[in-house]
Amino acid sequence: MQFIDLGAQRERIRDRLKAAIDRVVDEGRYILGPQVTEFENKLAAYIGTKHVVACANGTDALLLPLFAAGVGPGDAVFVPSFTFAATAEVVALAKAEPVFVDVDPHTYNIDIASLEAAIVMIKKEGRLKPKAIIPVDLFGLAADYEAIMAIANREGLMVIEDAAQSMGGSLDGKMCGVFGTVGSTSFYPAKPLGCYGDGGAMFTNDDALAEQLRSFAFHGKGETQYDNVRVGINSRLDTLQAAILIEKLAILEDEMVARQVVAKRYADGLGDVVTATRNLDGSRSAWAQYAIETPKRDGLKAHLGEKGIPSVIYYVKPLHAQVAYRDYPRTPTGLTVSEDLPKRILCLPMHPYLSEADQDRIIETIRNYIGSNSAHVAAA
Repeated sequence: MQFIDLGAQRERIRDRLKAAIDRVVDEGRYILGPQVTEFENKLAAYIGTKHVVACANGTDALLLPLFAAGVGPGDAVFVPSFTFAATAEVVALAKAEPVFVDVDPHTYNIDIASLEAAIVMIKKEGRLKPKAIIPVDLFGLAADYEAIMAIANREGLMVIEDAAQSMGGSLDGKMCGVFGTVGSTSFYPAKPLGCYGDGGAMFTNDDALAEQLRSFAFHGKGETQYDNVRVGINSRLDTLQAAILIEKLAILEDEMVARQVVAKRYADGLGDVVTATRNLDGSRSAWAQYAIETPKRDGLKAHLGEKGIPSVIYYVKPLHAQVAYRDYPRTPTGLTVSEDLPKRILCLPMHPYLSEADQDRIIETIRNYIGSNSAHVAAA
């Protein structure tokens, strides 16, 4: 059993993938070939944004908007602590300071009250200038952008949507990636929309910002690559990866529908014995991961492993507790949820090709273990 079954997806589109790859190799336009623009245009149409700017990876997709906004020394960028390191890493790379904020215990996304408290603290201290917020659509579920944008507009802050896990997800009829000033995503192979290597993209409706992002991603170029108008980096999506992503994008919506079925089956089958995740009203998670919570997590994980069922703990240690980030500011109201979640959260196999038989075996194994070790555990 696979935690994420890329092989099943590959078999589904094997002939199309082979033809797409062969075409790139035959044409020999490996850098910024026509497939890159084609993919950008098709992804822009899918998520409903004016500009898609492809780049080399999801980390650069978060870093380049900070460059474009002039974020640097003396600036504060508010980020959740319960997420992957890249969200805070880019802030440090821009020479600004990440300010760690707690997450909501139900959605795992940035907690609004914690964010508000952090902003008040930074403004009162006066050492740093609040400059941006990077909310994360964790596990594929969109953050509370109505509340986040209200704060950002009031405080004059840039919002960079970290949609690395939420391509194909939506909130109130809008696709993930279109919220905030700019959206960023990753095409790491395990993502809902992933390539066969590294890749990333940025989304915006702002013409000037899109032009800046393209320049920063191509050595700060102006009219040509030999006309350098700013200091940039080398961050381009390979033509081969773009060609692969075109074929994967063509089936993404179908896969999103399948992911909803898998998630609902988990929730219906496990919701009375563990805390099981469901979509919220108005939202469609991309279900990059499917998380459950139980105080019996460690024993359950070992038991699943004995039965040949893979599972993963995200994230073992929150960012503010990591050696690299422990000296950066944090919200004054504490990071209790971010510190407690790693003790009880567990992610189960989740992909569009998970069979009912395999999923039933996972559900039955969990129910049998929980039932033999404890009484009823909190339902979602």
